[in-house]
Amino acid sequence: MTVTTAAQAAYIISAVLFILSLAGLSKHETARSGVVLGISGMAVALAATIALASQSISGTGAALLAAAMVIGALIGLWRARIVEMTAMPELIAILHSFVGLAAVLVGWNGYLEVAGHSADDGGLTGSLLGVHHAEVFIGVFIGGVTFTGSVVAFLKLSARIKSSPLMLPGRNALNLGALVAFAVLTVVFVAAPNIGLLIAVTALALALGWHLVASIGGGDMPVVVSMLNSYSGWAAAASGFLLNNDLLIVTGALVGSSGAYLSYIMCQAMNRSFLSVIAGGFGIEAPVASDTEQGEHREIGAEETAELLREASSVIITPGYGMAVAQAQQRVADLTRSLRDQGVDVRFGIHPVAGRLPGHMNVLLAEANVPYDVVLEMDEINDDFAATSVVLVIGANDTVNPAALEDANSPIAGMPVLRVWEAENVIVFKRSMATGYAGVQNPLFFRENSRMLFGDARTRVDEIVNALGARV
Repeated sequence: MTVTTAAQAAYIISAVLFILSLAGLSKHETARSGVVLGISGMAVALAATIALASQSISGTGAALLAAAMVIGALIGLWRARIVEMTAMPELIAILHSFVGLAAVLVGWNGYLEVAGHSADDGGLTGSLLGVHHAEVFIGVFIGGVTFTGSVVAFLKLSARIKSSPLMLPGRNALNLGALVAFAVLTVVFVAAPNIGLLIAVTALALALGWHLVASIGGGDMPVVVSMLNSYSGWAAAASGFLLNNDLLIVTGALVGSSGAYLSYIMCQAMNRSFLSVIAGGFGIEAPVASDTEQGEHREIGAEETAELLREASSVIITPGYGMAVAQAQQRVADLTRSLRDQGVDVRFGIHPVAGRLPGHMNVLLAEANVPYDVVLEMDEINDDFAATSVVLVIGANDTVNPAALEDANSPIAGMPVLRVWEAENVIVFKRSMATGYAGVQNPLFFRENSRMLFGDARTRVDEIVNALGARV
C-alpha cells in the first residue's frame, strides 16, 4: 500500500468519524462521545495529510508545517482553557472568520499557482482551466463573506459594537446588487481571468459580508452564528476543490449542510424567514423598539421566594444568558436538588435561542449535572405553565417577552416565546430593569403575578438555597 492510498483510506475513516460525531452531538446523552469522535477524526485526518504532504515538500516545508500546527494547537488549548461559557458565542464567531480567511488565501494561491504555469509546463488547459477559475472565484467570494461577516458577529456578540441592525438606505438593493455583480464578475473571470477581477471580487465579498451581518439585529444573532457556521463549511468545501482534497470537500459539506439546517430550524422557532435572515434582513422593515417602562414593577426578596417555592407543587425554571453571565448554573442545580428532595416537581423550560448560541443553556445545565429528563424544550413545556405554581426566570428576557405575541409593532413580534406569565407566580431574576439583547422592554415585569428579584443571580439563588435548607 502506498502513502497515497493509505491517506485516502484514512480520509474515509475520518469522514465516517465526523458523521458519527454529528450524530452523537444531536443528543445530550451522547454529546461527549460525539466530541471524542470528532477529535479522533481530525487527528486521523491531520496525520494522513502530513504523511501525504511529506512526499512532495522539502524538509524546510515540513518543519514550517509542523511549527504552524504546534503554534495553532497551543493557541487553541490556551483559548479553550481560559474561555468562559458566556464568551463561547463570540469565540465561535471569530473561529469561523479564520475558516473564511483561509478560503480566501487558498483561492488566491490557487489562481497565482495556475497563472504561473503555462500549458507547456503541464498547467491546466481547456474546460479544466475554466472550472478551476470558477472554483477560485466562488471560493474567494464565499470565504470573504464568511470572514467579515464573522468578524462583525464577533464584535456584536462581545458588545464591542451596538447589536442594533444597520439600516442603510436601499440596503436590500445593495445586497442584491452585490450578488448580481458577483455573478457577472464570475462569468467575465472564467472567460478572461486577471488579477484585477480577483481583487474586485475579494473587496466585494468583504463588503457584502460586513453589510449582511451588520444589517441583522441582536435578537437574531443566535441564527447568525449558526448561519456563519454553514458559510464556513461551504468555504472549506470550496477550498477542498481547489486543493483536490476529498476529505475537506466532505467535511465542508457536512458542516455547511448541518449549519444551514440548524439555521432553518432556529428561524422556524423564532418565526423568522430563513431567506430574510441569511440575506441580511432582506424585506424586513425594523420596527422601532421601546425601552420605556410600562407600569410599576413589584420586588421580592430571597426569603419570600424560598417560602413560595416551599409551598409550590410544581416549579419551572427558564434560564437565559443572565444565568451564564452570573455563572449560576451550579447553584441552580443545587436549588433543583433541594426542591426535588422536598417533593416539589421541578423542570426546566429551554427556548431554542436562549443565550447567544444554540444549545447554550443545555450545555450549562449539563455541566452542572442537571438530569437530562427534567430539561425540556419550549414546545414540550409551553402548555404546562398554566398549571405551574412558580416560574423562576433566571437571566432570560426576550425569550419570555409577551410582547412577541401581543404587540404587532414589536421588533420581536411573532417570535414564539415561553409563556411564563400564565403561571400562578413568576419570579424574575435580574440585575436591573434594563432591556434584553433585542433592546425591547418586557411587559412581563409589570404583570400582577410577577415579582422582580434584583441582584446577582448566583448570589440570589444561593440565598434561596440557604433559606430552604434552614427550614427543612
